[in-house]
Amino acid sequence: MKPATLTGRINATALELLDRHPEGLRWSELNAKIEESDPGFHPKTVNGCVWKLVDTFPDEVYKPAKGVFRLRKYASPAADES
Repeated sequence: MKPATLTGRINATALELLDRHPEGLRWSELNAKIEESDPGFHPKTVNGCVWKLVDTFPDEVYKPAKGVFRLRKYASPAADES
């Protein structure tokens, strides 16, 4: 079950998408896939949620490279998790 708030639904969708892409997703890909998943999501709200993913879920999401989002559970042990 997805959270009732709009940002909660967007965040849940983002985490689901990242789980389906262990290699990670670029910012633009993640934004586009979230917007495609529900036409009711406003692009600026999606952008804000994606921009804050690492801050909102620091134990779950990291950026292995500039503009790339990935779940920590798929990080290699030697990877730089900044």
